[in-house]
Amino acid sequence: MADFRDAPLTVRGLCKNYPAFQLKDVTFALKEGKITGFIGRNGAGKTTTINSILNFVRPDGGEVLFRGESFAEKEQEIRKKIGFVSAGMTYYTRKKLSAITSVTKSFYPEWDDAVYRRYMQAFGLSDGKTPAELSNGMKIKYALALALSHGAELLILDEPTSGLDPVSREELVEVFLKLKDEGRTVLFSTHITSDLEKCADRILFLQQGVLKADEELDAFRKSYGITEVNGGMPEELKNASKGVCRVRDGYTVLVSAQDRERFSCREATLEEIMIHLEKEAEEA
Repeated sequence: MADFRDAPLTVRGLCKNYPAFQLKDVTFALKEGKITGFIGRNGAGKTTTINSILNFVRPDGGEVLFRGESFAEKEQEIRKKIGFVSAGMTYYTRKKLSAITSVTKSFYPEWDDAVYRRYMQAFGLSDGKTPAELSNGMKIKYALALALSHGAELLILDEPTSGLDPVSREELVEVFLKLKDEGRTVLFSTHITSDLEKCADRILFLQQGVLKADEELDAFRKSYGITEVNGGMPEELKNASKGVCRVRDGYTVLVSAQDRERFSCREATLEEIMIHLEKEAEEA
């Protein structure tokens, strides 16, 4: 487990208990200027983790640090350095963006109007519009413009591309990459793994409330291979399997890196790894 005292975000032993779900001892640290993808199926606990980190819900255990300082002890100060963007964010639909921005900037002493205008122009947004006139993708861009204008050093994105068409998702991924070029640190939570393959440096994989992987993206993908089987499955392959999925003419089987040569595997995509590991967990 990484534990960087100077990391933009360090999470240690985070727990949250609900009657039907438990977040269990989630621990990780983000690297400066990198995009970390946070993956897992719907219900895995990604949003619960983020809500617990930001104290939107009170965690039952653990510690959250921003550059070594306790979030719990300096919450108001640290919040000004974090930008949170979610697909579920709502604004007054008939208020002009200029009015929403005016209220928002009053909470941030370090608000920079020049930065705000630069991002509004870059994102093709007009202050005269209302949220009701914006597409879902443009609403996310507006939320990013607000976050970046108050000097957010860390961006936490909760399913920002969910529900968007492929072109809009591609545009946002390009925005995230530009932010990384500027040195921003991004935690990008999503179940759309193809977006992460285009931009993420690192992967956190959450499964049933437990963090199962914390690795560089390339290393995580190289840890597995996919072999395709037509007809019956050999016993040797069944024993080596890390998850099996039914396809039109047979099966795809996930195996670990040490078994790739034995079974003539191809490289697995991030989506294939997640789906096969989830299938294995369901059948365990």
